[in-house]
Amino acid sequence: MKSPQLVKELKKRLGEELFQWSFDQEKDKVRLEHKILKRGMDIYLSEIIVKYNTKKEAAIDEVVYTIQQTFLAMQREQQEGFVGLAQVFPIIRSTSFPKQSNDGHAFVTTEHTAETRIFYALDLGTTYRLIDESMLPQLAVTAEQIREAARFSVKKLPTEYKRDEVAGSIFYFINHNDGYDASRILNDGFLKNMATQIEGDMTISVPHQDVLIIGDIRSEVGYDVLAQMTMHFFTVGTVPITSLSFVYEDGELEPIFILAKNKVQKEQEKQ
Repeated sequence: MKSPQLVKELKKRLGEELFQWSFDQEKDKVRLEHKILKRGMDIYLSEIIVKYNTKKEAAIDEVVYTIQQTFLAMQREQQEGFVGLAQVFPIIRSTSFPKQSNDGHAFVTTEHTAETRIFYALDLGTTYRLIDESMLPQLAVTAEQIREAARFSVKKLPTEYKRDEVAGSIFYFINHNDGYDASRILNDGFLKNMATQIEGDMTISVPHQDVLIIGDIRSEVGYDVLAQMTMHFFTVGTVPITSLSFVYEDGELEPIFILAKNKVQKEQEKQ
């Protein structure tokens, strides 16, 4: 599928009665403006086409659903205003994710790792809206209050997991599809509890927003399996974050490639 075909298909599904479409062929994106709400969003076509190559119609179904729910949330926000801090949650994104909204307002963020950054979202039921600085006066809170509320909220999320053994290593998958699976990497109590049952190296992966993978890596083969696994999830995820995994030790996250580099250095020092 080519970009013009994708735009045509999206127009067919979403219609032109409510939306004004602007196709930027050079940047390979389409701008969608809601005629009533006077708000819009940019849709990057190449990302959808990559997913279409593996997921076919399901990839288009996902993006159409996301667009519809986002505009419904905007409409609800416009009609009802904002809710309290109980609906604020942290969101993990890659460091390449835009730091400001399409309207030019800076998002409220917190540094996390070299690969990831924490954003904050106002949960709106079927979707959520990332919190930017222009929303703080409407919520009547400070950025630090947003961060504190999110730290509390993430601890309330369920942490049930599925367990799988591959090549002698154990993998635990947290996949509730609530939009906050990757956010559970911020639940320190949950991670510390998982660490008590890990026999090998404990790894944590957030390849996309709807999965958190905890590994009990007991061999070099286990690391190879982990690398292949995270790359696969990163490729098929609706909102990719990072294909790089982290080693969790003493409450700290360290990228695996840095760990490997340090091991080589220590071995050289011994020699």
